[in-house]
Amino acid sequence: MKAIEFRLPKEFDKSFIVFNEKGSHFPCPWHYHPEFEFVLVNRSTGKRMVGDHIGYFEAGDLVLMGPELPHVWVNDNIYLENKHHEAADATVIHFTSDFIGQDIFRIPEFSSLIEILNLSSRGIHIKGKESKSIADIMNNMIFESGLKRLASIFEIFDIICSMRDYDLLASPNFNTNKTSVNSRHSRINNYILRNYHKPITLKEVADEANMATTTFCNFFKEQYRMTFVEYVTQIRIGHFCKLISEDDKSILEAAYICGFNSIANFNRQFKKIKGMSPSEFKRTVDVN
Repeated sequence: MKAIEFRLPKEFDKSFIVFNEKGSHFPCPWHYHPEFEFVLVNRSTGKRMVGDHIGYFEAGDLVLMGPELPHVWVNDNIYLENKHHEAADATVIHFTSDFIGQDIFRIPEFSSLIEILNLSSRGIHIKGKESKSIADIMNNMIFESGLKRLASIFEIFDIICSMRDYDLLASPNFNTNKTSVNSRHSRINNYILRNYHKPITLKEVADEANMATTTFCNFFKEQYRMTFVEYVTQIRIGHFCKLISEDDKSILEAAYICGFNSIANFNRQFKKIKGMSPSEFKRTVDVN
């Protein structure tokens, strides 16, 4: 299933795109684009795929995705067959990192936002009270213009900078076109990406980060919200999913390419992380 590039036309008098998608179902196929994107589902249910994540959406579902991250929202059959009494309805925002100037995200006040935008390379499912607040702002933005519209997106940025109730969707580094928050993160990520296909020890990566092993373990758990071993496993599984989705590799071949020397361990870890077997995942992406 090869993702296609999809671009939306931008209005000459607006710096970013806000639109309402309404119809019997959401028509866009498995795709990617260079913009960041908020997707708010107002009505409809179905399956959403973000990178190698497969989940389910319903009214109120809100996701932020970074540039080039492939995704699709597939409505349930009752919508696809036009049997539901209400139309599928979503509000969408597209914006680029330079939508109001090349240097705007370099100012100190944007440091927290940059961290969130880096995380969006995996897709962020926003939940809780922040989701409701952002949903209200997004749906009002459809009718706004000028400085009011610009102020609204900054209000959204302010909310996501302090949010705590969210899930990251795709595996770490499934989409490798991301930037890291700082040089230490960059060194860690780059080392893992260069070596994930072979055994990696804690000491090797701790040395790369110029940290003692115990200090590195504590730092990693705090910064990445998982252990080092869990992170490497997720990277391997993310790359496996990319191979299966785009290069049509067999399950066994892709697993070994990604650093799994035991197929039994691979199957166990995959089901733990993805909630389905590798063969079920392959069937899903082949259909979509």
